[in-house]
Amino acid sequence: MLDQLGDELGDFYRDLHRNPELSLQEHRTAGRVAEKLRAQGFEVSDHVGGTGVVGLLRNGDGPVVMLRADFDALPVEEKTGLPYASSVRAVDAQGHEVPVMHACGHDMHATCLVGAAALLARSTDLWAGTLLLVFQPAEELACGARNMVEDGLFERFPVPDIVLGQHLAPLPAGVIGHSTGPVMAASDSAHVVLHGRGGHGSRPEATIDPVLLGAHVVTRLQGIVAREVPPAETAVVTVGRFQAGAKDNVIPDTAELGINLRAYSAEVRTQVMTAIERIVRAEASASGAPEPDVEWGTSAPLLVNDPDAASATFAAFTEEFGEQRLMPLPPVAASEDVGVFGEAADAPTVYWFWGGLDPEVFASAMAAGGIDSLPSNHSPHFAPVVEPTLGTGVQALVVAALAWLGKPAVPLA
Repeated sequence: MLDQLGDELGDFYRDLHRNPELSLQEHRTAGRVAEKLRAQGFEVSDHVGGTGVVGLLRNGDGPVVMLRADFDALPVEEKTGLPYASSVRAVDAQGHEVPVMHACGHDMHATCLVGAAALLARSTDLWAGTLLLVFQPAEELACGARNMVEDGLFERFPVPDIVLGQHLAPLPAGVIGHSTGPVMAASDSAHVVLHGRGGHGSRPEATIDPVLLGAHVVTRLQGIVAREVPPAETAVVTVGRFQAGAKDNVIPDTAELGINLRAYSAEVRTQVMTAIERIVRAEASASGAPEPDVEWGTSAPLLVNDPDAASATFAAFTEEFGEQRLMPLPPVAASEDVGVFGEAADAPTVYWFWGGLDPEVFASAMAAGGIDSLPSNHSPHFAPVVEPTLGTGVQALVVAALAWLGKPAVPLA
C-alpha cells in the first residue's frame, strides 16, 4: 500500500514545502492536513490550541496510541534551488516581513503522518484500539504542544497510553537514529534589557555605556559552563542576539541580549538560569548601571524516552528494518516540546530520528572528515531527498503504532 501512496504523498510533501507557514499562522497547512484525514475516515477537529489538527480513528477495544507531527516553518530564506523551493514571505509576530522556509523538515513530518494515517485506516483488520493523530503548530516557538493541552486536548479526546513521534535529522536516508533516556535537552530563553545612560561618543565619562556592559556580560556568561557546571554534566549557553544603538558616535541608553540555555537535568537547568541572572545583575552593578530587566520566555522541557517503552518500540524497528538500518545516538542539544504531551497525559513518550540525506553524499562527507559541511536542520540549504526519506518515515510511524495497538479479537484467516 505504501507503493500505491508514493506519488500522492510526494506531491503532498512538495506542496507543503512550497507553501510554508510561520508558527501560529499554519492555516493553509492545517486545512490540507484535515482534508487528507477526513478522506481516510478520521473524525477530525481543527483549531485545537490555535491551528492544531486532531484526527481520531476508533477501531474497537484496545490501547489509545498517539502519533504526533509538527507542521510550522521558519523565517529562513530558502537557497536549495529545488524546483519546489519556497519563495513565500510573511509578516511575523513583531510585524516584520520575513522569508519563510521549511528548513527543519516539519513538512516531511506532517506528510509522513498523513501517509501513516492512510495505511492504518486501510488496514483496520490488523489492529484494535484508538488512533489519536496530533498535528501540532508552533513547535519552533516551543508553545504549540502546551497550547493544545491547555485547549483541552486530553479532556476532549481520549488520553493516550503511549505518545510516539519522530524528527528528520542529518542522517543517511533510510536510517533510524534512536536512544533511551534523555533524548533532547531542555531549553530556556531569556530576554535581557541592559539600562545605561546615553550620550555623545566624545564624552563617554558622562554616560553609562550599555554596549560595554553587554560585552562584559557576554564574555562572563561563557564561564558558567566552563567553571560552574560539573564536567560530568552537559549544558550550553548561547547569546544569539545583541542589539544596541543606531549610530557610531552615539552611546545608546539600552542594549538588548537574547540568551539561550540547554541542559539535560532539572538541577543543572536551575543552576544555569540562576547563574545567568546573577551575572547580568552583577555586571550591571559593577558598571554603575540601573537594575537590568531579565524576562524568561520560550521554554521546552527535557525530552526523555521511557526506557521500557523505547525498548519495545525499537525492537519492532529492528524486526522491520534490520539492525543495519538502526543507529544509536547520543543525547541531542536541540530541543522539542513533544514531551509536554506525555507529561500532560501521564503516558510514556518514545521519540526517534530518521535520516533525509543522500547516503552517498553522507558517506563522502564522513570520508572527508565529518558531516559538518552538509546542510542540516535550520539551514537555508536543508533539502532532504524525497525518497527513501518519505517512505521510511511513514513506515516507522506505522510499525511503531502497530507495536502498541491491540490485536483483532478474531484471528485472521
